[in-house]
Amino acid sequence: MTRTPLAPAPPAAERPTRAPAVLRAVAIVACVPYVTLKTAWMAGSTIGIPEGSVLLGNRATLGLVNGVTVLMDSAVVVLALLLTRPWGLRVRTWLLAFPLWVAAGLLSPIMAGFPLQLLVSAFGGTTSADTAAEPFLDDWVFGVVYGGFILQGLALGALFVRYARRRWAVLWQGRLRDLPAAPSARAAAAAGALAALLPAVMHLLWMCGATLGLSARRIDERATDFHVLEGVRLAFVLTAVAGALLLAFGRHRASSLPVKVPLGAAWVGSGALAAWGGWLLLASLMPQDDRFNRSTGLLPLTYAVEMIAGVLLIGAVVSQLRRRGA
Repeated sequence: MTRTPLAPAPPAAERPTRAPAVLRAVAIVACVPYVTLKTAWMAGSTIGIPEGSVLLGNRATLGLVNGVTVLMDSAVVVLALLLTRPWGLRVRTWLLAFPLWVAAGLLSPIMAGFPLQLLVSAFGGTTSADTAAEPFLDDWVFGVVYGGFILQGLALGALFVRYARRRWAVLWQGRLRDLPAAPSARAAAAAGALAALLPAVMHLLWMCGATLGLSARRIDERATDFHVLEGVRLAFVLTAVAGALLLAFGRHRASSLPVKVPLGAAWVGSGALAAWGGWLLLASLMPQDDRFNRSTGLLPLTYAVEMIAGVLLIGAVVSQLRRRGA
């Protein structure tokens, strides 16, 4: 009687593990607190909103914003499924890459900024809640919501790296010297770097205490955490520019640098510029009845240029990757 030979065990890197399922569960469960709070507010609840909060001033606007942000956070669930199910490998590249780029841009500054805010506060720094003329949200809301965002970012980031290794490994492996010349990537990177000068200068000025472009209320309510967040925003601008320029022009000067280093920097940094620039631009353009709350035209201009810079820089990344793929 003959025995059928056993198939050799797959390499360790290819063996199925429970890690993707665990990370998917973490990403989905981390959405629950935020979505629950937002849904409750849309239903009329004021849980977590103190009396006299500015959020209670315009229910219609609050409901619209809450609805949009619920949809945005619910997209994390869809992304977690796309990154872990077999059918997710058949999704068109742009249909998956774009929302992941936006998610990385929105979540990364929170992942970096919120722990720094807590650290500064622990060492005696002040927060905007301490200096605000009117209450905004209860303190526990920030911990619950931002803690959930950090877990979402960590889980999605780990899942995306695993997914990209399986589907696009050839694009981000190797050294900068392996990249082909891409004139369009150089043009987009140069244009994005020039556009990023304005937001870089403004974030630096605001971090150092300048009041140029800020509303009177924002000036009065500035605290230590305001300067910390401006420093974080500046760091993301510099990270995006450095990553895109290295991808476009670093084939000779930094030829031994792994491609994934500037690629990751440009990907996350440009997403932060585009996503937060666009979000803050919309916020700054919303009508204000109180002149004390109104900002000068420099503030929306800064956010608009920041958003444009992020789009140009990711354009350089896409152009370089398409050239390499071809």
